[in-house]
Amino acid sequence: MSTTREHYSGSAFSQGRSRSERLKRLESIATMMDTAFVVPGTGIRFGLDGLIGLVPGIGDAVTTALSLYLVHEAWQLGAPKHVLTRMLANVALDGVIGAVPVAGDVFDVLWRANKRNMRLLREWMDRDGVR
Repeated sequence: MSTTREHYSGSAFSQGRSRSERLKRLESIATMMDTAFVVPGTGIRFGLDGLIGLVPGIGDAVTTALSLYLVHEAWQLGAPKHVLTRMLANVALDGVIGAVPVAGDVFDVLWRANKRNMRLLREWMDRDGVR
């Protein structure tokens, strides 16, 4: 029995892709959102989440939507409710605290909700032998 949700047609991004291709794409998105860039001379990594979040009002809404896309893909891959709940909690915390001016932007750089969520997804897949 497959753990993917075969009844759901999925997004245009996921149709026709293997599980490993989808995971690689999700890892790429998480990296781009959380750790794609380095502050020169410091080793501090940040991603588009920290940059887009600087745009007042809409920035954090956009990055939260992108983070929710990763959770949606995890659901399509068959992640259990407890994993999805933890992933949603990471996104919610990132969205709420990230909306606070300046301190929220620092939090976005340090929290890395997307990387955390990909780690949760990979751990579940490894533990349950899902590939």
